Amino acid sequence: ASLAAFAWFSFTINRGIRLCADGIRKLTDFNSNLIDSSQLPTELVPMAAALTDSRHALTTYVGELRHENEKLTRIVNQDPLTGLGSRVNFSRRLEEMRKSSTVQIGCLAIVKATDLGNINQAQGRTAGDIYLNRIASTLRRAATPFKGAECFRINNVDFAVLLPNLPFRDSEQFLEPLKIALDEQLNTSGSESIAYSGLVPYNNGLDPINLLNVAEAAVSIAQTLGPNSYHMLEELTDELELDDDRWQTTIRNIIARRAVSFAQQPIQPVRNDAEVYKELFARFFNADDKVLPTATVIAMAEKSGLIVELDKLVLLSAIKILNENKQLSGHFGINISNTSATNEHFVAWLKDVMIKHSSVAARIVLEIKESGLHTNMRGSCKFIREVHGVGSRVSIERFGMGFTSFKFFREIRPDFIKLDASYSESIDKEENNRIFVRMLIDIARRIGIRVIACGVERQEEKMALEQLLLDGLQGYYIAEPQPISGLEDSISSRLA
Repeated sequence: ASLAAFAWFSFTINRGIRLCADGIRKLTDFNSNLIDSSQLPTELVPMAAALTDSRHALTTYVGELRHENEKLTRIVNQDPLTGLGSRVNFSRRLEEMRKSSTVQIGCLAIVKATDLGNINQAQGRTAGDIYLNRIASTLRRAATPFKGAECFRINNVDFAVLLPNLPFRDSEQFLEPLKIALDEQLNTSGSESIAYSGLVPYNNGLDPINLLNVAEAAVSIAQTLGPNSYHMLEELTDELELDDDRWQTTIRNIIARRAVSFAQQPIQPVRNDAEVYKELFARFFNADDKVLPTATVIAMAEKSGLIVELDKLVLLSAIKILNENKQLSGHFGINISNTSATNEHFVAWLKDVMIKHSSVAARIVLEIKESGLHTNMRGSCKFIREVHGVGSRVSIERFGMGFTSFKFFREIRPDFIKLDASYSESIDKEENNRIFVRMLIDIARRIGIRVIACGVERQEEKMALEQLLLDGLQGYYIAEPQPISGLEDSISSRLA
């Protein structure tokens, strides 16, 4: 009897162990059942409970991993700001089309948000994000009527729209409503332009690099045509005047026609004894008197070697306006490039012009950016000496972003420094920003340099900056740039 009992016990234990082993093998098969505890001997019932707990823990862990994987996939494939497809997603789609054996035809539109840098600097990055999201929403609406259309944000300022099965000859069905929507956005924005669009066709076996080069050329042409313009380009040809050549022609035309006007934005003094000024913003026009994106004009003038001539145009035009319009009182800031500021011929020309217009020279503040000045410290020092020598003043823009900032206090003595807008952003919440700005103000005040905060866009920022007792505030919360009153006649009559 004892032997029979032992044999039965061994059988039930061995059977239970096999069932438990089978349950362990099925642990990762979430669609299968594990163990029915009623089939196990009493001694092995805890094994069934342990396996059930392990299955539950494993299911939870795998679920969490899947959730994290989905989040990572969205991060890779989706732009976190706009919700559009990411550059990675866009590149993958181009590669799929390149390799596809089925018929692939359609159009690619590249849309460039050219005003982002200006908005970030003048209004802060929050305003820049709003600007980009509005463009993204506009693109979604414009693309909705086209079956299979996909929208992407492919870098900081560029968007892409794939329009499958849209013939190139019919592409204005997308571009014209898009321009109308961008124009409506422009009317309420106060910007020079919202975005420019270039459109090109694609088909089987496309070369992604060549396709994007043609699209970029189309956008470049669009930027010479006026606010929110678009251009359709089927291919690059040797006869076509593109990029550098086209922009060089456009900039030479601007200079020859003196096609520039100005808007002004005041700087609000914080202290009663603080002397500040109004900043003049140049706006350039093409041959059809349509406004061009200022940042692009300046960048292309730098690239094509015409920036010194463009700076001369801006300075002479501003002097002419101040000479001829006595109602424009006070001091005015005029931006010039670092290239011109460290160019000996320009500095000599500048000195002669300021001596000739000495009554206006005393009212002019020449604004140059901090970045790049450290590469030619001798030229920078000479520029400031010569400007001071003719009675004008100097302001350093976007100050505080370079490692050489404190060298300016020792080796360069500007009259004003304008803090980079990033220091104003959320300064009411950022203690480190306040400490740094307070330190700058203390050092600057000891040697007679006035400090201006830029990019002020909220009341809380204004109040926090005022408590630091700097000299002036500039930004959209203080005042938006406005056309100079009484000077909005035609370009030719204004500057002839």
